[in-house]
Amino acid sequence: MGKGEYLGEFEQLVMLALVRLGKVGYGMTVRRELEATSGRSVSIGAVYATLDRLEAKGYLSSSVGDPEPVRGGRGRRTFTMEPDGLVALARSRAVLDKMWDGVRLSDLDVS
Repeated sequence: MGKGEYLGEFEQLVMLALVRLGKVGYGMTVRRELEATSGRSVSIGAVYATLDRLEAKGYLSSSVGDPEPVRGGRGRRTFTMEPDGLVALARSRAVLDKMWDGVRLSDLDVS
């Protein structure tokens, strides 16, 4: 795996939120899912920056829907998980699982 192929923690969380949403979502639904499941506050700017970065990597795609009057005539931008994104997410989990294999935190002296 090359240097740019690893997913960061927040990238993984954003992708997992999309998977939980049915592989399609938009910024605010991703944010709500992240906050509901992780219990941490997330800025919408961080979500969109991450969605854009993941799209640039080819892990997600986006499209803009029809204009909506309630959104000032703008369409909603939805993001869809791509097959390469699912592969990257699975690969990240496999790496973490290998790293955790055999680790027993209770054996560590943390005093």
